Amino acid sequence: MSIIYRRRSIRKYQKKDVPDELVKEIIRAAMHAPSACNQQPWHFVVIRNEETKKKIAEIHPHAQMSAEAPVVILVCGDPTLEKCKGYWVQDCSAAVENLLLRATELGLGAVWCGVYPREERVKAFRELLGIPEHVVPFAIVPVGYPAEQPAQVDRFKPERIHYEKW
Repeated sequence: MSIIYRRRSIRKYQKKDVPDELVKEIIRAAMHAPSACNQQPWHFVVIRNEETKKKIAEIHPHAQMSAEAPVVILVCGDPTLEKCKGYWVQDCSAAVENLLLRATELGLGAVWCGVYPREERVKAFRELLGIPEHVVPFAIVPVGYPAEQPAQVDRFKPERIHYEKW
Protein backbone atom coordinates (compact mmCIF):
# COMPACT_ATOMS: atom_id res chain seq x y z
CA MET A 1 0.00 0.00 0.00
CA SER A 2 2.92 2.38 0.54
CA ILE A 3 3.39 2.81 -3.23
CA ILE A 4 -0.30 3.61 -3.65
CA TYR A 5 -0.13 6.21 -0.87
CA ARG A 6 3.18 7.63 -2.11
CA ARG A 7 2.12 8.03 -5.73
CA ARG A 8 1.51 11.69 -6.51
CA SER A 9 1.17 13.65 -9.73
CA ILE A 10 4.68 14.94 -10.42
CA ARG A 11 4.91 17.89 -12.79
CA LYS A 12 8.49 19.06 -12.18
CA TYR A 13 11.54 16.98 -13.07
CA GLN A 14 15.26 17.05 -12.49
CA LYS A 15 17.48 17.58 -15.53
CA LYS A 16 18.49 13.93 -15.42
CA ASP A 17 17.88 11.34 -18.12
CA VAL A 18 15.73 8.28 -17.45
CA PRO A 19 17.56 5.15 -18.67
CA ASP A 20 15.88 2.99 -21.31
CA GLU A 21 15.88 0.06 -18.87
CA LEU A 22 13.64 1.99 -16.45
CA VAL A 23 11.34 3.10 -19.25
CA LYS A 24 10.98 -0.53 -20.35
CA GLU A 25 10.36 -1.55 -16.74
CA ILE A 26 7.49 0.89 -16.25
CA ILE A 27 5.97 -0.14 -19.59
CA ARG A 28 6.37 -3.79 -18.57
CA ALA A 29 4.32 -2.99 -15.46
CA ALA A 30 1.71 -1.28 -17.63
CA MET A 31 1.48 -4.37 -19.82
CA HIS A 32 0.81 -6.50 -16.74
CA ALA A 33 -2.41 -4.62 -16.02
CA PRO A 34 -5.63 -6.60 -16.02
CA SER A 35 -7.72 -6.33 -19.20
CA ALA A 36 -11.12 -7.59 -20.27
CA CYS A 37 -10.80 -11.09 -21.76
CA ASN A 38 -7.03 -10.62 -21.38
CA GLN A 39 -7.16 -8.61 -24.62
CA GLN A 40 -4.30 -6.21 -23.79
CA PRO A 41 -5.41 -3.60 -26.38
CA TRP A 42 -2.56 -1.17 -25.79
CA HIS A 43 0.42 0.35 -27.55
CA PHE A 44 3.03 2.71 -26.09
CA VAL A 45 4.94 5.49 -27.85
CA VAL A 46 8.14 6.56 -26.06
CA ILE A 47 9.07 10.16 -26.84
CA ARG A 48 12.44 11.74 -26.05
CA ASN A 49 12.80 14.22 -28.93
CA GLU A 50 12.90 17.77 -27.54
CA GLU A 51 10.91 19.34 -30.39
CA THR A 52 8.22 16.68 -30.18
CA LYS A 53 7.91 17.16 -26.42
CA LYS A 54 7.49 20.92 -26.95
CA LYS A 55 4.73 20.24 -29.49
CA ILE A 56 3.01 17.95 -26.98
CA ALA A 57 2.98 20.84 -24.50
CA GLU A 58 1.41 23.03 -27.19
CA ILE A 59 -1.25 20.47 -28.11
CA HIS A 60 -2.31 19.54 -24.59
CA PRO A 61 -3.24 22.45 -22.30
CA HIS A 62 -2.55 20.42 -19.14
CA ALA A 63 0.66 18.74 -20.28
CA GLN A 64 3.02 21.73 -20.23
CA MET A 65 5.47 19.69 -18.17
CA SER A 66 6.04 17.43 -21.20
CA ALA A 67 8.49 19.98 -22.60
CA GLU A 68 10.73 19.56 -19.51
CA ALA A 69 10.26 15.84 -18.84
CA PRO A 70 13.15 13.59 -19.92
CA VAL A 71 10.69 11.14 -21.45
CA VAL A 72 7.01 11.18 -22.34
CA ILE A 73 4.97 8.03 -22.88
CA LEU A 74 1.81 8.09 -24.97
CA VAL A 75 -0.50 5.23 -24.06
CA CYS A 76 -2.77 4.24 -26.94
CA GLY A 77 -5.72 1.91 -27.22
CA ASP A 78 -6.32 -0.35 -30.20
CA PRO A 79 -10.00 -1.31 -30.44
CA THR A 80 -9.15 -3.80 -33.21
CA LEU A 81 -7.42 -5.93 -30.56
CA GLU A 82 -10.55 -6.17 -28.44
CA LYS A 83 -12.05 -9.57 -27.72
CA CYS A 84 -14.62 -8.04 -25.37
CA LYS A 85 -15.88 -4.98 -27.20
CA GLY A 86 -16.09 -1.65 -25.41
CA TYR A 87 -13.54 -2.22 -22.64
CA TRP A 88 -10.34 -0.80 -24.16
CA VAL A 89 -10.72 2.43 -22.15
CA GLN A 90 -10.84 0.55 -18.85
CA ASP A 91 -7.93 -1.64 -19.93
CA CYS A 92 -5.77 1.34 -20.86
CA SER A 93 -6.71 3.08 -17.60
CA ALA A 94 -5.44 0.08 -15.65
CA ALA A 95 -2.25 0.12 -17.72
CA VAL A 96 -1.65 3.81 -16.96
CA GLU A 97 -2.17 3.24 -13.24
CA ASN A 98 0.30 0.33 -13.22
CA LEU A 99 2.78 2.53 -15.08
CA LEU A 100 2.38 5.31 -12.50
CA LEU A 101 2.78 2.95 -9.55
CA ARG A 102 5.90 1.27 -10.95
CA ALA A 103 7.42 4.67 -11.77
CA THR A 104 6.89 5.68 -8.14
CA GLU A 105 8.44 2.44 -6.91
CA LEU A 106 11.52 3.08 -9.08
CA GLY A 107 11.98 6.60 -7.70
CA LEU A 108 10.54 8.30 -10.75
CA GLY A 109 7.75 10.82 -10.94
CA ALA A 110 4.96 10.90 -13.50
CA VAL A 111 1.59 12.48 -14.19
CA TRP A 112 -1.43 11.21 -16.11
CA CYS A 113 -2.68 13.69 -18.73
CA GLY A 114 -5.84 12.52 -20.48
CA VAL A 115 -6.07 12.67 -24.25
CA TYR A 116 -9.13 10.54 -25.05
CA PRO A 117 -12.07 11.37 -25.33
CA ARG A 118 -11.09 14.91 -26.42
CA GLU A 119 -11.31 14.48 -30.18
CA GLU A 120 -9.13 17.52 -30.93
CA ARG A 121 -6.34 16.03 -28.80
CA VAL A 122 -6.77 12.56 -30.31
CA LYS A 123 -6.52 14.02 -33.81
CA ALA A 124 -3.52 16.23 -32.98
CA PHE A 125 -1.55 13.34 -31.45
CA ARG A 126 -2.39 11.07 -34.38
CA GLU A 127 -0.98 13.70 -36.73
CA LEU A 128 2.06 14.57 -34.62
CA LEU A 129 3.18 10.97 -34.08
CA GLY A 130 1.91 9.21 -37.20
CA ILE A 131 -0.53 7.03 -35.30
CA PRO A 132 -2.77 4.82 -37.46
CA GLU A 133 -6.43 5.83 -37.69
CA HIS A 134 -7.64 2.68 -35.89
CA VAL A 135 -5.43 3.39 -32.83
CA VAL A 136 -6.64 5.89 -30.24
CA PRO A 137 -4.19 8.13 -28.32
CA PHE A 138 -5.45 7.67 -24.77
CA ALA A 139 -3.11 9.40 -22.29
CA ILE A 140 0.17 11.29 -22.15
CA VAL A 141 2.45 10.40 -19.21
CA PRO A 142 5.50 12.65 -18.71
CA VAL A 143 8.14 10.80 -16.66
CA GLY A 144 11.32 11.89 -14.89
CA TYR A 145 13.15 12.10 -11.61
CA PRO A 146 11.01 14.28 -9.33
CA ALA A 147 12.07 17.87 -8.64
CA GLU A 148 9.14 18.25 -6.24
CA GLN A 149 7.59 16.24 -3.43
CA PRO A 150 3.88 16.95 -3.04
CA ALA A 151 2.58 16.04 0.39
CA GLN A 152 0.74 12.79 0.84
CA VAL A 153 -2.97 13.23 1.39
CA ASP A 154 -5.57 10.91 2.85
CA ARG A 155 -8.28 10.51 0.24
CA PHE A 156 -10.29 7.94 2.16
CA LYS A 157 -13.93 9.07 2.50
CA PRO A 158 -16.03 6.61 4.49
CA GLU A 159 -19.20 8.52 3.58
CA ARG A 160 -18.74 7.26 0.00
CA ILE A 161 -19.09 3.62 1.06
CA HIS A 162 -22.55 2.05 0.75
CA TYR A 163 -23.40 -1.41 2.05
CA GLU A 164 -25.98 -3.67 0.41
CA LYS A 165 -27.95 -0.68 -1.00
CA TRP A 166 -27.38 3.01 -1.56
